[in-house]
Amino acid sequence: MKNNSLFRRLTISGVVAWLFVFALLPNLLLLIVSFLQRGTASAVEPVFTLTNYLRLFDASILQIVLDSLKMAGLAMILCLIVGYPLAYIIARSNPGSRNVLLLLVMIPFWTNSLIRTYALVAVLKINGVLNMFLLWTGLIDEPLRLMFTPTAVFIGLVYTLLPFMILPLYAAIVRLDSRLLEAARDLGASRLQAFRRITLPLTMPGIVSGSMLVFLPALGMFYVADVLGGARSMLLGNYIRDQFLTARNLPMGATASIAMTLIMGLMLLVYYYSIQRSGRPEEEA
Repeated sequence: MKNNSLFRRLTISGVVAWLFVFALLPNLLLLIVSFLQRGTASAVEPVFTLTNYLRLFDASILQIVLDSLKMAGLAMILCLIVGYPLAYIIARSNPGSRNVLLLLVMIPFWTNSLIRTYALVAVLKINGVLNMFLLWTGLIDEPLRLMFTPTAVFIGLVYTLLPFMILPLYAAIVRLDSRLLEAARDLGASRLQAFRRITLPLTMPGIVSGSMLVFLPALGMFYVADVLGGARSMLLGNYIRDQFLTARNLPMGATASIAMTLIMGLMLLVYYYSIQRSGRPEEEA
């Protein structure tokens, strides 16, 4: 028993130390740097200022933030529209087919997302697979110019993040008690009414968690915008990367990073609220 207790304390201490060194401490340093002034001789000067946060409301930076939120939001919505039916089909399949379908969803994780993004170039370029197929079917008369456009970035985000939407939705749908749907049909509810009043509310935690797993990475996937959008697409992740590595403006990069962290915190609050709200009917019953 003493050995188990010692092992437990060592394990917990190791996890806490890891999180402190590689999660909490870097974020605290970012928070401190965000309130400092950019230096001339050094990276930062120990001068307290709120200028960095005020600069987030500059027209150029605010436009980048709004474009990033719009692109991430659209990618999240399309992933939800496509992912929910797929997750429902997987969850309602027989065990053998379910395992195969889940494997197909997981296969993209076996390849680095940057490599998969470069593979999209072969699909979206002028003489790529997509244009060749559309020309062969006669749907278009000349190749579509998709590369280095916001559309290409949007396609890349959806392609990369769709599995992150499907898996939480699958986990929520597979736990759904089918007897509730049978009872709803026995009481005269249509399929649409049963979905709206039973399936959708009970799977809302999966919807929110999947949306969070898509929306937040979409804000920071600068390599997707670099490879598929070129210089024409600037997302929040690209701006942060440029501030740290190109402009060498560490305080501004830290400020933008803190802003992204605050967005993540708001999404976590929404997720927590949805979990609490979905749990109330069960607790009251």
